[in-house]
Amino acid sequence: MAEFRLETDRLILRTWRESDVDPFMRNLDTDEVMRWLGGRQPRTHYADFQQRMDRAQQELGHCYWIMEGKADGAILGFCGPRRGRHPGTPIYGELELGWRLCASHWGLGYAKEAALATIAWCRTNRPQDGRIIAYTVPTNVASWGLMRALGMDRREEMDFDHPAFPVGHPLCRHIVYALDRTA
Repeated sequence: MAEFRLETDRLILRTWRESDVDPFMRNLDTDEVMRWLGGRQPRTHYADFQQRMDRAQQELGHCYWIMEGKADGAILGFCGPRRGRHPGTPIYGELELGWRLCASHWGLGYAKEAALATIAWCRTNRPQDGRIIAYTVPTNVASWGLMRALGMDRREEMDFDHPAFPVGHPLCRHIVYALDRTA
């Protein structure tokens, strides 16, 4: 299967490679980036993640793609669509837009640039999906701020408790935004 590649002005979104695991972890497994995601993780977490993304790309034609800087080829994070994978939650099976960006590139428009390219790709390549959702914890203002900037609407009826965290944990409750096809 040919490598997936989607380009923007400053970024390349592409399929994962095994060689991405260490630089991804080095750039993104930081206290700053991981504070909304449950904390830093061991290398096995990222190796498993790379394999899950590889399988998703092969089976579905999309995943959270590696976000690479065009200027220097540095791995800046990921962005892309995947299926909501938490059975028993309102997001299960929904087309989910996700992103993660290294802290050194926050506030420079990279996440928005990648997300807009992903939304455009989804509209062309996933026309059967009526909406795209995204979610985060209520205290991650930057993340839901980006959701708003992308034109997504808050969907309180879809909020859920994330099964990876016990009820009452500060990262348990998640809020949901959605972008309907008509938007």
